[in-house]
Amino acid sequence: MRNQKINALCVYCGSSAGHDPAHAAAARALGRQMADRAIALVYGGGHVGLMGIIADAVLDAGGQVTGVIPSALMDSEVGHDTLTSLLIVKDMHERKARMAELADGFIALPGGIGTLEELFEVWTWLQLGYHEKPVGLLNVQGFYDALLRFLDNQQQAGFLRNEHRALLIDDRDTSRLLDRVTQFAMPAGVSFFSRRAAQTLGP
Repeated sequence: MRNQKINALCVYCGSSAGHDPAHAAAARALGRQMADRAIALVYGGGHVGLMGIIADAVLDAGGQVTGVIPSALMDSEVGHDTLTSLLIVKDMHERKARMAELADGFIALPGGIGTLEELFEVWTWLQLGYHEKPVGLLNVQGFYDALLRFLDNQQQAGFLRNEHRALLIDDRDTSRLLDRVTQFAMPAGVSFFSRRAAQTLGP
């Protein structure tokens, strides 16, 4: 299957910047490189933490940014007021659905449990076949090493298919991750729905 053009990427990341300055540096680098490639940012709409850092980096480099934030989080996440577009929605379910709809792919930076929940949801959707958009993980200085080892353990224990583990694109290098994400093409017959359809049709 041919890869689709990436016009916008949804980036999941922390509403804090973390203790290691490398996390903020990675967010800035990703934002600048997205703008340089004319890839718009879709994100959670906050002005704080890595969320604000990547949004500002894209804007400072002349890129386009769309934020999506629930009304209840406008105060705690401090909604960014200088974005290209800020969409205020009723709850987290609508937020995630809208972000997924607006984006052609997904990347997770370091973050907390919300970042993990968002990452695993879109990866699950890809595994099932609800979409065929790339899902990437920027493993800043090994931040996600323990998570990746756990996923490998799931794979070895028979709870995660090899081809589904391979769908998650992880890299420590920002530019290389963007290259891999923009070149992604969903392999034929990998998703749950495509396998079920093949079994139904038979030989």
